[in-house]
Amino acid sequence: MKIYTKTGDKGTTALFTGKRVPKHHIRIESYGTIDELNSHLGLLRDQEMDTHSKSMLVLIQEKLFTVGSILATEPDKDQRLKIPRINEDDILLLEKEMDQMNENLPEMTHFILPGGHTTVSYCHVARTVCRRAERMITYLHENEPVPETVLSYINRLSDYLFVLARKLSYDLKATEIKWVPEKMD
Repeated sequence: MKIYTKTGDKGTTALFTGKRVPKHHIRIESYGTIDELNSHLGLLRDQEMDTHSKSMLVLIQEKLFTVGSILATEPDKDQRLKIPRINEDDILLLEKEMDQMNENLPEMTHFILPGGHTTVSYCHVARTVCRRAERMITYLHENEPVPETVLSYINRLSDYLFVLARKLSYDLKATEIKWVPEKMD
């Protein structure tokens, strides 16, 4: 099977159903940003960390393929997708994981500057790409409906990545630098 098709040479690409749209279409931007996020999560997963966190990242990467498939399909053709959907249990799992990680973390009293260790920084980059994906998907949702579970999952995922970054800082004994703005007179 050849990877190149030449069908996109004129600036369009096909959705899952075969409908062609411009490569800059918000639907393409949405699932393209999910793909970018998935790649960042792969880079994060390649770092040293506990087995459970790595397993969670694999599961999340699989869910992001589901999200990408949903976003690559027009809402009125959704029934053509023969894959499990994002559901409330997927969202609850992220919440449960965050609650468990937070149990061992120091209380957060200020915003934290991203960084402290390369692994932590990769996690923060993934978090910000996730937020961009969320912005794209909500923009798409204003024009064409996106399942609410997808919107919730991506919102919760960025929160999860923030808590994971804090957990990784803790595990790696990296210093969290608090953002304390200068007081103005």
